[in-house]
Amino acid sequence: MKNDMKIFAGNANPVLAENICRYLELPLSKAEVRRFSDGEIFVEIGENVRGRDIFIIQPTCPPVNDNLMELMIIVDALRRASARRITAVLPYYGYARQDRKVAPRVPITAKVVAEMLMVVGVRRVLTMDLHAGQIQGFFNIPVDNLFAAPVLLDYINQNLPKDNVVMVSPDAGGVERTRAFAKRLNASLAIIDKRRERANECEAMSVIGDVKGKVAILLDDMVDTAGTLCSAAEVLTGAGALEVYACCSHGVLSGPAIERLEKSKIKSLVITDSVPLRGAAKECGKIKVLSVCSLLGEAIRRIHSEDSVSSLFV
Repeated sequence: MKNDMKIFAGNANPVLAENICRYLELPLSKAEVRRFSDGEIFVEIGENVRGRDIFIIQPTCPPVNDNLMELMIIVDALRRASARRITAVLPYYGYARQDRKVAPRVPITAKVVAEMLMVVGVRRVLTMDLHAGQIQGFFNIPVDNLFAAPVLLDYINQNLPKDNVVMVSPDAGGVERTRAFAKRLNASLAIIDKRRERANECEAMSVIGDVKGKVAILLDDMVDTAGTLCSAAEVLTGAGALEVYACCSHGVLSGPAIERLEKSKIKSLVITDSVPLRGAAKECGKIKVLSVCSLLGEAIRRIHSEDSVSSLFV
């Protein structure tokens, strides 16, 4: 590995950043990121970065605006310090759900974030399981969208029931992802037909497919307030599923998510460490966290050495 790579991190997910550095056998570079008494963010880079290949690990998870602004200021500080190339490593891309106009006079905020990143000086983006693949087209710079599938599939194969399994998509938008998992697990496929009344609220209506007498594994890209997953689990149980498990790449877990999970029919929820657990989520016995540090670390290594990253897109 060349010696001109440096890894920086904001305050969004320091544990993941440290684990990625451990995988790469590199120290986390020095940067002071703090706030003034009025809440303004101050950043000072603590070492020479002139001509270096920089990677900033900063998922824009809750508090989204704080972490996003922190990332922008770190990028600006590095650009002004003459970094050769700046890659934003966003294990979780905030505002990804606002990827199109769903009503008159509403923004496409995922596009706004993309433009902000490019304007401030980001020259490449490494992310994971974007809510919508078309977000890559919002950028005029290279975007690598990794998938947590290898990590989740390995866990499912080793820890969840293998016989009589049905993979379930909680909505029509996740069918392609769920079908790919079902094929690799040699499982059947089912879909939850739902109607979303308002943001973060949904009403699960019916099950398309046979789940009676089977172990159901719900698959989604993220779990936020857990309304979708918990409603889906209720419907699956009512349709005759023996047990219900859930797997998601990003465990945002905001609002009433933990309370809902504790009361739900979901036996366990498997997520990755793209978003750090906060508050009551750390104490929830139903949640299992898998690390994606090796996946992201290997992608960083290959981007830096100009090797192919395509084999990681499983």
